[in-house]
Amino acid sequence: MLISNDFEVAQPVEKVWRFFDDIPRVAACLPGAQLTESLGEDKYGGRVAVRMGPVRLQFAGTAEITERDDAAKRIVVHAVGAEERGRGQASMVVTAALSPAGRGTKVAVTQDLQLAGAAAQYGRGMISDVTAVLMRDFSANMARQIDAAERGETAQAAAAPAGGLAIGVRAALMALRRVFRRFFVPYQATS
Repeated sequence: MLISNDFEVAQPVEKVWRFFDDIPRVAACLPGAQLTESLGEDKYGGRVAVRMGPVRLQFAGTAEITERDDAAKRIVVHAVGAEERGRGQASMVVTAALSPAGRGTKVAVTQDLQLAGAAAQYGRGMISDVTAVLMRDFSANMARQIDAAERGETAQAAAAPAGGLAIGVRAALMALRRVFRRFFVPYQATS
């Protein structure tokens, strides 16, 4: 499943790109993610926990930077993991590309996600909505981390776990907006 999101950070491209060099700090920006060890050669062990509805999934696995293009400001990460209670597996290739956007930076993120087991039972719409919420939280956390680094502060506490109720409600609101636009906007246009 291919999922694309983008967001803007009110910092210059070079500054945001330098932030991507600090993988532990980047990982701390993603709700529910935790690096547990550095395996060397741009490879890390970690966990990701997320709740979708009544199901709480916690994956343990590895993430490896497979491509880093300084000139194009593009990074590719391949992550694989297994649900800790044996209820599924996940594999994902994440590509982030930075480009100027006014005085700031646009970060375009593409995720090629493969799920098996409990997480695969959710529809593409729900997974896309949850991903969009996580990307919004990631972008806000990243902006705070970059600002803190500018002020010379040390890394802030890791992002809060990806909580089920808050993410579920926000994802449900996104789905309701989509339904509203799909069914009510065409009706108003023809009236």
